[in-house]
Formats: sequence, C-alpha cells, structure tokens
Amino acid sequence: MKKKIALIDIAQALGVSRTLVSMVLNGQGNQHGISPVTQEKVKAKAKELNYKPNSIARGLRTGKSNTIGLIVTDISNRFYATIAKQIEGNLRQLGYHLIFCSSDERPEREEELIQMLRGRQVDGLILATTFQETMVLEEMLKDEYPFVLIDREVPGLKTNSIVVDNYKSSKSAVEHLLNSNHQEIGLLTISPSHLSTIKDREQGYKDALSAVNIPVQASNICEIPFDDIEHQVELSLKKMLHRPKPITAIYAINNRIGKACLEHLNKMDVKVPEDIALLCYDDIDVFKFCGVTAVAQPIEKIGDEAVRVLLGQINSPANTTLAPEKVTLPATLILRKSCKSLLSSS
Repeated sequence: MKKKIALIDIAQALGVSRTLVSMVLNGQGNQHGISPVTQEKVKAKAKELNYKPNSIARGLRTGKSNTIGLIVTDISNRFYATIAKQIEGNLRQLGYHLIFCSSDERPEREEELIQMLRGRQVDGLILATTFQETMVLEEMLKDEYPFVLIDREVPGLKTNSIVVDNYKSSKSAVEHLLNSNHQEIGLLTISPSHLSTIKDREQGYKDALSAVNIPVQASNICEIPFDDIEHQVELSLKKMLHRPKPITAIYAINNRIGKACLEHLNKMDVKVPEDIALLCYDDIDVFKFCGVTAVAQPIEKIGDEAVRVLLGQINSPANTTLAPEKVTLPATLILRKSCKSLLSSS
C-alpha cells in the first residue's frame, strides 16, 4: 500500500519545520512572516508529493470542516435533487463541500443521519425534516448548532426555515379548477399527514371549496402512503372514477402522485383533459411535456436562501446569537391544457 504523504514528509524534503509547512498550507504564512518564496516552495513540494490534507484532523484543529450536511426525505425526487444541486453549487463556490443523505420519510433514520453528520464534524445542517416530535431539533438549538429547515416547518419551533407559501398557492390552484366549473374535485394527498407542507396544501384545497359553499367531502380525499404510491394511486383513481357521481378533476398534492396519476389514467384509457382535469402541486419536466397544469416552486431560490441563512449563522461572530430567520417564498401556477373548463366540452 502506498504511503500517505504527511506534513513531516514535506518538511523533511525542504529542510524546514513541520509547523512552518502547516502554517503555509493553512493559509497563515503571511501573518507569521514567512516569505513568499518559502511559501511557494512549500506549496510546490506539496503538489509534487501529491499531499492530501486530512480534513477531519484540520477540522479538529480549526473548529471547522468546511463541510455541510443536507438531509432530504427522498433522494430520488426531482424536487430535492434540484435543491441539492443548487446548494452544492453555491457551497462549492464558497469553498465548502456537501454530504447529501436521504431519510426516506422515517424520523428514526433522520435522527441517525443527524448524529452521524454531527459526529463527522460538519459545520451545519440543511434539513427537509420529517420529525413530528421536536426533541432532536431542540437539542441542536440548545447546543447552538447551526441548521436550517427547508420545504417544511415544525410548528412551535423557533428556528431558521426556508419554505414556500403552500397554503396560498394551493388555494389559488384549486380556485382555478373551480373557475373552470369543476365542483367534484378529488384530492390525492400523502402520508405522513403531519408535515407542514401537506397540511397547508390540504387546507388550501378545503378553504377554496368552502369559499364557494361546496362541501368538503371525505370521499373526495384519499391519503396515499409514501411507501406505496403506485398501487394506492391506482386504487384511489378507480374508486373516485367508478362511483355514481364521479370526480371531474384530480388535484395531486405532489409530483410523485401526479406522475402516478398520469400513468394509471393512461392505463385506464381515461384521457386528460377530455375525460378528467388534472392539477399537480410541484412542476416537473414530464408535466411540461404532457401539458399538466402545475404549481411551480422556486426550487433554486430555496437552495440559495438555505445557503445564505446557514452560512450567516456559521460565520457569525463568537458569542453572537442571531434571531431565527423565516423566509417564505411565493409559488407560481403554470397553466397548461390539462384543466380545460367543463363548459368548453359541451
């Protein structure tokens, strides 16, 4: 096995002290009066010997690892993948690395990942949390450990968060269906139902109906388990479409459910928008190609704001406590052909 090059190897090759080499490679040469010529020799020798710094050891010395942890609930979801790419790009420009993990919507898994990342001395965390209980997050607040929540909030917890106005954008989206003369609107929501994003979108749906005196019917709402989306969407569609008074429009509460709706409606030979209208929260490429009306979230902006808020907390002066910052971003309804008015078909 090839020997790993250490600081002492560079020092011996140049006939200087290990401390001098450490100062130069840690960017402290000027402040310690080391000449530019000597600094260049140290850097050149480190490159020649293919020296790789031990980031964990450096982190223990400096108190910083220049690494950020990101925990999302579904690593395969385009929404979170795009956020991760935006966050990673921003951090890279600022000299940070990103460790990206998925909790699979399981609180116990999220807790394990938080402990693992903190054990690796990451400087802070960005979390799309699935927690209902706040104990783990409250512990980080007590420790003054930097973190910011994205996409979701935890009620009653005063901490940094970057969220979308899910209630307002959801209500506006359902109002579009109502204005297109749809009254029997089926909602396909998802569990776990305690999540702030889901609760706000559901409330937007209910309040839009109530505002025009349309009763909210339990039979028009189906909750889809996170770990069984494909099968449960199929069952829910069959139930809603094959009853005496079938629904005329479907509101899918996230992109995975919306995509499953497209696939199963096609298998059932139910045409969109001729036979049924389809609206989805969260826009993805397949909706653009298939003409599905969708609520587009400002994904890149979520990533930008998460990095800004977290690094502001990490780099704040010692003994300074920053007030929690909540950023609420607007979403945009993208109108396409999938939500044709009922009257236009008569």
